[in-house]
Amino acid sequence: MQLFPCPYCGPRAETEFAFGAEAGKTRPEGEVSDEAWSRYLYAEKNPKGATREIWVHLTCGEFFALERDTLTHAVKSSSSLRPVS
Repeated sequence: MQLFPCPYCGPRAETEFAFGAEAGKTRPEGEVSDEAWSRYLYAEKNPKGATREIWVHLTCGEFFALERDTLTHAVKSSSSLRPVS
């Protein structure tokens, strides 16, 4: 089992997390065609190697950015998405 580092709770089993989205994916604005909306919702890049994604820790409910390698499964880092006060 792989451990993901929640920035709020520390390392936890991957089963406690759910994928949110690709980091940096922007939502279409204004009048959007059905095709464009479908592409936004369902088309993922699915890169090989280094990637940055948004995940949610289901236990604490916090969303965070996770940098990982999709080939080696190595996790590089995780960071909070909360604004710094």
